[in-house]
Amino acid sequence: MSDPCLPECGVARFLALLNGPWATLIVRELLHGPLRFNELRQLLPGISPHTLTSRLRQFERHGIVTRTTYAEIPPRVVYELTPLGEGLRDVLEAMGAWAMAVPDPGAEVTA
Repeated sequence: MSDPCLPECGVARFLALLNGPWATLIVRELLHGPLRFNELRQLLPGISPHTLTSRLRQFERHGIVTRTTYAEIPPRVVYELTPLGEGLRDVLEAMGAWAMAVPDPGAEVTA
């Protein structure tokens, strides 16, 4: 996804930066600490390498994630949230709390 310019509205900007279901899940995993690409893939079953790469690059462009390459053989690359990315912790916790408060229509109701 290209980001020619971000929307003025904060909610629209948030949605542009964290578009799609994988974006927030990637951030959720990185909130636990730095991870390598393959570690992220294992923690997010079903994500394609292309999607993960695309989201990480977008996050890096916007200063949400840092990518550190270590001069080792084989090379080691680690992704980590920046302080800006860490600021999403409260947002994701609030989203999770709100979602857990929504009643499950499939759950049995006891009288």
